[in-house]
Amino acid sequence: MEVLFLNLKEVTNILKMDIALKAVEKAFYEKGMGRVIMPPKVYLFYEKYQGDIRVMPSYLPTYEISGVKVVNVHPNNPLKYKLPSVMATIILISPKNGAPLAILDGTAITNIRTGAAGGIATKYLARKNASTLSLIGAGVQAETQLLAIVRVRKIKQVKIYDINMKIAKKFQKKFEPQLKIPIIICSSIEECVKDADIISTQTPVREPIIKAEWIKPGAHINAIGADAPGKEELDWEILKKGKVYVDDWEQASHSGEINVPLEKGIIKKEDIKGEIGEVICGKIPGRETEEEITIFDSTGLGIQDLVCAYQVYKIAKKKKIGKKITLF
Repeated sequence: MEVLFLNLKEVTNILKMDIALKAVEKAFYEKGMGRVIMPPKVYLFYEKYQGDIRVMPSYLPTYEISGVKVVNVHPNNPLKYKLPSVMATIILISPKNGAPLAILDGTAITNIRTGAAGGIATKYLARKNASTLSLIGAGVQAETQLLAIVRVRKIKQVKIYDINMKIAKKFQKKFEPQLKIPIIICSSIEECVKDADIISTQTPVREPIIKAEWIKPGAHINAIGADAPGKEELDWEILKKGKVYVDDWEQASHSGEINVPLEKGIIKKEDIKGEIGEVICGKIPGRETEEEITIFDSTGLGIQDLVCAYQVYKIAKKKKIGKKITLF
């Protein structure tokens, strides 16, 4: 049987942010409608190497497609091994007979779909006139968050902070001329997030780094970095006084931004407004006033990978991109 193989370069050339935004919004909608099968991601921790892998199966009956992603998170990779911190492989599988349809590099898909998730949450939760974006962390995920958010709001200024000034300057040099938006490098997190309309945090920290007193009324926060048990980026007071929406309750409660304060009893399940998919399909309200603070807790869903990989697969087949390999 022949299976289509698509490498990172081929996937990157196909999957642009506009495609990912539409695909991820549809995936959230399907989840909000209760039409997906997606067990929580399974973790395998390598404590000796300070890394882990996650296995993420999912099935979208509406699209008659299923698949599984295996993805690692090894924060020390760039310095120790000259490898990305995050690498992934996705297998698309036919629900009809279980046969593999395609094997795709999932690294680019992971990065782009996570940015798209932040973009869609911003579309539904941020104030319509939001114009200042703050990015905490200037790595690859900051890039895709930026590329997604500028497509859903008219951003007039970007502020960025990273503990590595070289990375921040590289980010500024890359995107300021590309987007024609001023990008200001800040010397502290407080300076970066104060007066921001939209804040996106994408760091691997395990202690809160964003304080409640820094957040202005009406701000929207995409909490991206907390994606494993014990991780958190936001002061608990932000979660207590803001409106929190998760991508998936079960995943978020174990490994999202809310996992630590939930475990410690600082917040309860009743304090969570619901899932972003429920907002998108109209089951629950999103932002209701200009003054309230909204928070999106993003853990990353298998259905996001699935819909994006499926779009890449369809385009690749149509344009005859990729290599056919014989598995059996």
